Amino acid sequence: MSETRKLYYEDVYIKEFTAKVLECRETGKGYEIVLDQTAFYPEGGGQPCDLGTLNEIAVTDVQEKDGEIVHHTEVALEVGSEVTGKIDWERRFDLMQQHSGEHIVSGLVHEAYGYDNVGFHMSSDVITVDLSGVLTEAQLAEIEAKTNQKIWENTPVEIFYPPKEELEKLSYRSKKELTGQVRLVRFPGSDLCACCGTHVTHTGEIGAVKILTVENFHEGIRLTMICGKRVMDYLNMVNEQNHQISMKLSAKTGETAAAVARLQDENFRLKGKVSHMVDELCATEAERWADSGSVLLFHEGLEADQVRRMADAVMQKCSGCCAVFSKSEDGSYKYAMGEQNGDLRQFTKEMNAALNGRGGGKPFFVQGSVKASEEEIRSFFQQ
Repeated sequence: MSETRKLYYEDVYIKEFTAKVLECRETGKGYEIVLDQTAFYPEGGGQPCDLGTLNEIAVTDVQEKDGEIVHHTEVALEVGSEVTGKIDWERRFDLMQQHSGEHIVSGLVHEAYGYDNVGFHMSSDVITVDLSGVLTEAQLAEIEAKTNQKIWENTPVEIFYPPKEELEKLSYRSKKELTGQVRLVRFPGSDLCACCGTHVTHTGEIGAVKILTVENFHEGIRLTMICGKRVMDYLNMVNEQNHQISMKLSAKTGETAAAVARLQDENFRLKGKVSHMVDELCATEAERWADSGSVLLFHEGLEADQVRRMADAVMQKCSGCCAVFSKSEDGSYKYAMGEQNGDLRQFTKEMNAALNGRGGGKPFFVQGSVKASEEEIRSFFQQ
């Protein structure tokens, strides 16, 4: 087994290269291609692998084992032949931006609060960082501001392999004990960390960092964040959403929150008014069906809670079983059914079976829904 020459460490911006095929091993899922040199970064250090092509054949995965970098393809390549490799550069540069931005955030958090980055994951839309301690919103806002300031200073990123004697004197971040030659990545004034990933050469290439969410995670917190072009994509999406809201509410884009608050207040007021009207309707129906025995009612446009309230009100007066049905937008019917001192369990079971329904409750009061027409429901109750 020979160690593959890692071109991505020699020039992180290499997009195309030539190499010799040393091995082509067939597997149950395709082929494992080993080259004498490669610019494809293998999965590792929390960073996904590069994708791209070898002689226009798609590289679907890249892994490293004992210094040998294995490219996974669905088509074989001839051993001894020369191939041209092309990196999916848009993906690679995006991952470089994400990884580099994470370094600065984690480094500044460690410097200011002593917390460690104990978990790191990059996906196609966001990255998550797990920290060993808790930070307030104000503290995170300060970290974000400092991170972007460091980015805009556009300082060179340093990558070096210090000898053992020098390494022992350095204070650097690392998630595990390391042996052998250690690769350190320094973001001046922000972070010094042992890392095997690919990074930008100047902080300005990160563009910007935005922390999106924070949640409690184990003994610390989990940050969800984005860097680089993803920040612009996110800003464009949020701006478009805000524009649509402003158009619908006839509000300026900088005043949509206040407009939504007014809409919520109005909605709350109207819900209260509707609730009062439903109470009056329930009372009217209860009086209408007083002492009439069992009752089957259909009312349009009632919500599940309103169906329940009506069934309960009429049940108290009708001296029998009261069943209330209300049609939903999808054509099904919500129902509530009750009978004082009654036991509706067997009847409900048979009704649900006959009318493609589901639901249940207490022996004397049940709720649910059925997928049947009004005619089918009436027919069942007439049996």
